[in-house]
Amino acid sequence: MARVLRVARSSSLFGLGSRFYSTSAEVSHASPFLHGGGASRVLAKDRNVQWVFLGCPGVGKGTYASRLSTLLGVPHIATGDLVREELASSGPLSRQLSEIVNQGKLVSDEIIVNLLSKRLEAGEAKGESGFILDGFPRTMRQAEILGDVTDIDLVVNLKLPEEVLVDKCLGRRTCNQCGKGFNVAHINLKGENGKPTISMDPLLPPPRCMSKLITRADDTEEVVKARLRIYNETSQPLEEYYRSKGKLMEFDLPGGIPESWPRLLEALRLDDYEEKQSAAA
Repeated sequence: MARVLRVARSSSLFGLGSRFYSTSAEVSHASPFLHGGGASRVLAKDRNVQWVFLGCPGVGKGTYASRLSTLLGVPHIATGDLVREELASSGPLSRQLSEIVNQGKLVSDEIIVNLLSKRLEAGEAKGESGFILDGFPRTMRQAEILGDVTDIDLVVNLKLPEEVLVDKCLGRRTCNQCGKGFNVAHINLKGENGKPTISMDPLLPPPRCMSKLITRADDTEEVVKARLRIYNETSQPLEEYYRSKGKLMEFDLPGGIPESWPRLLEALRLDDYEEKQSAAA
């Protein structure tokens, strides 16, 4: 049986429309893909979910965060998008960011959190309630700064074996005309030692994009493995930080979107929520 999350504070309750949920030790639902968490229904009042999605490069954080964003009616916020939007604007940080990016330096934690704070304030002013953060925080320091800015209810850590992540990253392609992303990798990892078989079909482009596909310059096996190694080194203390607070849910993706999406909804206790949303539509 999967071990489940415990909520440390009552502020970790969050509402989903007329149904309300919280991570809780009362959940007894078992899943071979879920480690450390589930969600049960409890009463709450104030707001919608405030979640973080973590995971190695190429695991699909943006894909699942975006889908949940649409389902729950909360914004999907990726800090990389915030940086790109600021660069394209005439805002006060635009010139400073341009210099940092052009010199190949990392954007500081302070700037990232500044952009995030501005985005959350703007969203609140527009009536947004809740959010799903994609890939932030990435370090302990960022997590501590984020904790001073807002409360986080749940941290979903998506997981895939390294060989699958490498194949996914090497299979990424972008159409240089429409800008859409695709993946040409066909993954079929046989299960062993109690681990499930993982199968993922390629996400192929339409014929009009086929001749216009390009590969990211840094999507080489050497660079991808280096990125994964660095991520694993920095993520371990971050995962332990949220685990100690009872907020970490680790989820082993069983395959591509068709297999993983319903399993993830089930783990989050949102499977019936999606059905009712579809019925209402």
